[in-house]
Amino acid sequence: MNVLFLTAEAVPFVKTGGLADVAGSLPKQLVNLGADVRVVLPLYSTIDESYRSKMEKITEFYVDLDWKHQYAGVYGLDFDGVKYYFIDNMEYFDRDHPYGFDDDAERFIFYSKACTLLGKEINFKPDIIHSNDWHTAMVNVFVNDYRRGDSYYDDIRTLFTIHNLKYQGVFDSDNLRLAGLDGAYFNENDLKFYDAINFMKGGIIHATAVNTVSENYAREIHYPFYGEGLDGIIRQYDYKLSGIVNGIDYDEWNPEADKLIDQNFGKNSIEKKVLNKIALQESYGLPKREDVPMIGLVSRLNEMKGMDLVRYILDELLQEDIQFVLLGTGDYTYEEMFKYFAWKYPDKMTSRIYFGGAEAHKIYAASDFYLMPSISEPCGISQLIAMRYGTLPIVREAGGLKDTVIPYNEYTGEGTGYSFSNINAHELLFTIKNAINIYNNQKENHNRLVKNAMSQDIDWKMSARKYLDLYEDIKA
Repeated sequence: MNVLFLTAEAVPFVKTGGLADVAGSLPKQLVNLGADVRVVLPLYSTIDESYRSKMEKITEFYVDLDWKHQYAGVYGLDFDGVKYYFIDNMEYFDRDHPYGFDDDAERFIFYSKACTLLGKEINFKPDIIHSNDWHTAMVNVFVNDYRRGDSYYDDIRTLFTIHNLKYQGVFDSDNLRLAGLDGAYFNENDLKFYDAINFMKGGIIHATAVNTVSENYAREIHYPFYGEGLDGIIRQYDYKLSGIVNGIDYDEWNPEADKLIDQNFGKNSIEKKVLNKIALQESYGLPKREDVPMIGLVSRLNEMKGMDLVRYILDELLQEDIQFVLLGTGDYTYEEMFKYFAWKYPDKMTSRIYFGGAEAHKIYAASDFYLMPSISEPCGISQLIAMRYGTLPIVREAGGLKDTVIPYNEYTGEGTGYSFSNINAHELLFTIKNAINIYNNQKENHNRLVKNAMSQDIDWKMSARKYLDLYEDIKA
């Protein structure tokens, strides 16, 4: 199985969001399962010199964009058992950030076209071209377009993965000419989106198969609330849509071997976990208490992460005998809110308004509960990490949160966390209070949930097997 895996970001080279985690972990596991996976990235100038210095130039070719004849250098790097290719063009990728520029349409049309042509240039014939999100969605359009005049593409199949339907790549229709596509593509059953063109819409329509990063999110986007204006297209192409939940990298997120936490522990030594809480209380200036339930939150602070729900109930929640630890940045209004409550309740709350990777590890390890009341969450990785560290997630049943967190059942003892269904602040509050009550008064039940959570099989191997099965289905 030959797979060309296309992405705009991948750990450890460049990261702005969850796509980078997927692109950094999934190919590695696919290679371990016997697939020949080649990952393609833009050669951003922000990629660290420690990686750039090890890259070797393989070839170069040119990409036609309307009247422009643009250089595309190809650099190779073997890293962690995976072959990476980096597309070089300083005009497009010598920037201080991967995207967010006025010429993003041109930049990613160039990148998508270069990716579509790359297999021929590096003498690699893929069975599957696997594109991800709007940045590479146009590859699916180009493959179909090239099929009409080039037999090389006849038996190539395409998979398009939607990591977040909210970001679609909507641009001026003039970019059709730049892409070298004729006006026939500008219609309601193709790239046309109101008076613009929509890269993601094109990816969905032209791909052989489409998947999202959780089964529940694949269902949710059929409806207007989650469909982001594309729910009609999703319903129309439902027959080729599926969901595969993400995993986490067990090498990075392993409480038994994590060098960034103060005390290693495992599911057979859960009693050691509390030493991480004491260490965090000490470093954050909170009262040192083993018995107090600690709630952790490591997140971007925005509306879709459910911060309004937290805002409405935080004052009432902090009347409880708890400690609340926040790490993250985002919208100014939420940053100020968390600063205010940390000032008002210095013995109960600490707000770290920045992002620190090492501190995130410490919070996952130290907390008893992890708060994730998202309005929309295509998959979510934080709840998976929390469970791995024996920290029970408290989540809203949205997207992948519903697929991955089993709500506590007081009658059977089953569960890996707590959940609520409606976008309702007091439903969140009552769920947290219930979790605190069980922590304080039913220690045996709480510990059983912790052990259940730590026993979940949530690594990338599980997801990689499902992707390999999907590749086989598409190829057939």
